[in-house]
Amino acid sequence: MNLKIVEYPDKKLKEKSKVVENFDEELHKLLDAMYPIMMNTNGIGLAAIQVAHAKQVLILNIPQEDGEQLKENLIEIINPVVIKKNGETTYQEGCLSVPSFYEDIVRYDTVSIEYKDRDGISKSIDADGLLSIAIQHEIDHLDGILFIDRLTSSRRRKFEKEYKRMLKEKKTSKK
Repeated sequence: MNLKIVEYPDKKLKEKSKVVENFDEELHKLLDAMYPIMMNTNGIGLAAIQVAHAKQVLILNIPQEDGEQLKENLIEIINPVVIKKNGETTYQEGCLSVPSFYEDIVRYDTVSIEYKDRDGISKSIDADGLLSIAIQHEIDHLDGILFIDRLTSSRRRKFEKEYKRMLKEKKTSKK
């Protein structure tokens, strides 16, 4: 499976992902193909919509204290449902679909979710810290929401201006 990260402003990123009904070989191939893309781009999370698959599928691999991301820490989340959310925290987020841009985003401090694994087995997670932020960020993707959509209108205008300038610079440097 040949996947590529979809980048802003591609309209695909605004699409709402569909519930996964079949926990089959096709789903396993998608999950298996998403992992190296996330790792090769230094990501800690990746939603299927970011590789042009509008399915409620996301993967997470939160780095350890030393920064290493171990394959055994990979979490595959299908059809997530937030069942509890508490507190408030601000975290500087980035996104593989909005490269080279980082911004402080307000999120819930803790979340609890229920989901299915690759085999359709029900699971749950109570998350705080970076795991909580990453879960919320990736679930937003499944709903067609980018982290930049959570910016204030003035900050969003500033982002649009900066991002257009950055894309223009990227194009001229390729010539």
